[in-house]
Amino acid sequence: MSPEEPCGPAAPAGPTGAAVRKRTLRTASIALALGVPAAVYLWHTDPHRPGQLLLPCPFKWATGLLCPLCGGTRMAYDLMHGEVLTAFHDNAVLLALGGPVAAYAVTRWLVAGLRGRTYRPRVTARGNAVVLGIAAVWMIARNVVG
Repeated sequence: MSPEEPCGPAAPAGPTGAAVRKRTLRTASIALALGVPAAVYLWHTDPHRPGQLLLPCPFKWATGLLCPLCGGTRMAYDLMHGEVLTAFHDNAVLLALGGPVAAYAVTRWLVAGLRGRTYRPRVTARGNAVVLGIAAVWMIARNVVG
């Protein structure tokens, strides 16, 4: 064995810190470039009024039932206009649980990426069961209660 050859197995080559930072900034820029015009459009389009040009829920269209995410567009509109109670009425579980979890995950991803590290959230089988259970209970409750 020559001195130039490594003794053990080679470590898998991953992206460097600079490459991770660049990819994070590019992805965040694309998200902002798409999200800002969508938010501006939603600001001027009241989803509470019928006849607005907004994406309909395919689950509600097919079944007539509210899915766990139904009301999310109205909730976002109400939050942008400072109407927290109305947003809570539109989709309480999405506001109380989904918003904070999404904010945490995006913040964690952005901070890690700007530090040159990758962040891959790991969702366990138990975590999936909890999320699906909450979604199922919420969907049943909002369709039965009204």
